[in-house]
Amino acid sequence: MKNGNDAQSEAQQLNIELTEEIAEGVYSNLVMLAHSSEEFILDFIRVMPGVPKARVKSRIIVSPPHAKRLLRALSDNIDRYERAHGEIEETTSPGPAVHFGMPSGEA
Repeated sequence: MKNGNDAQSEAQQLNIELTEEIAEGVYSNLVMLAHSSEEFILDFIRVMPGVPKARVKSRIIVSPPHAKRLLRALSDNIDRYERAHGEIEETTSPGPAVHFGMPSGEA
């Protein structure tokens, strides 16, 4: 017989499927962020040197609470990475950077 905690853990278990296509990933060297009162929008873009136009490769839309959890998880992972591999140095050379604001242009 299962106790209440076992039944609760089974109910909370989530099976996540990762297809081969998605597992390949999409490279991005620029992200544009925007938000409304209901959601955060992250547009991941690949900028190529010498090419004046770039396309959004993936758009992810999340709720404000999920955006905050994402921020914490990314911060935790960066901390662990830096403890294992050394501090990540931010580049000062011109090039793609994170843009905070409303996306503009073609997507």
